[in-house]
Amino acid sequence: MLNNAMQGGLVIRPSNDRDKPFLMNLYNSTRDDLKHVDASHDFIEELIEMQFKAQFEGYGEQFPNAFYFVIEKQQEKIGRIAVDFGNNEVRIIDISFIKVAQNKGYGSIVINALKSAAEQNKVPLTLTVLHSNISAINLYQKLGFKIVDNKLPHALMMWLPESKTARVTVNSSHFELSN
Repeated sequence: MLNNAMQGGLVIRPSNDRDKPFLMNLYNSTRDDLKHVDASHDFIEELIEMQFKAQFEGYGEQFPNAFYFVIEKQQEKIGRIAVDFGNNEVRIIDISFIKVAQNKGYGSIVINALKSAAEQNKVPLTLTVLHSNISAINLYQKLGFKIVDNKLPHALMMWLPESKTARVTVNSSHFELSN
């Protein structure tokens, strides 16, 4: 799995019920799209809360064995990550940071820790990203991920351990990747 203490003074720990207000606030901070809806502030906040619950339930249905973590720096909560450690892959389901922790390299540190976990298990590390999130796509490519499927609105990206070849089937298309 993941090592709790990481480079850069980051700590990753399982989330718990006491983290719910932080996780809700973090999710709220990522939903600028909903904040521009032509509606009352209360309605928008209620909508964001409903979306937060729907996301959590959706992850639970799609990835029943997923783990949910809080990312901390100097005992301050700065982000979260959801990861599914499957038999054939490690999948990053979601990763996000509070605004003041963005663009500081923390995402790279966490992803590199997950690459180490995938390397130890000799499985690919995968994730999906919105096509419109160009900065995230550029970061993932810089970290060695390759796009293996471009089905709108998301791209499926994969990183492979050293000397690993993967045959991937996505939407009945076959890909072969190797490092």
